[in-house]
Amino acid sequence: MRLVLFFDLPVETPKQRKDYRLFRKFLLKDGFLPLQQSVYAKLVVNDGVANSAIARVRKHRPPAGLVQILKVTETQFSTMEYITGKRPDYEEIDSMEELLVL
Repeated sequence: MRLVLFFDLPVETPKQRKDYRLFRKFLLKDGFLPLQQSVYAKLVVNDGVANSAIARVRKHRPPAGLVQILKVTETQFSTMEYITGKRPDYEEIDSMEELLVL
């Protein structure tokens, strides 16, 4: 199962920018990997682990902005289509290998 996290946080004041940075650092430390600038995903083994990860996100969420989490199965996640344009600094990885984090 995967958790796909979407967030839209305000970054108008120095405090809001700090909250954004701290939230992003929390996501990376908690095992979320960036898919896009404000879209992160995490591989979880079951619904219990997913619920505890969601609880940690709730605990560390910034006071302003919107954070959404979508639970999808590994089969659903693997059917994601990658549509990319030409960018010299972007390399698309087309692999079915799974990531195992211990």
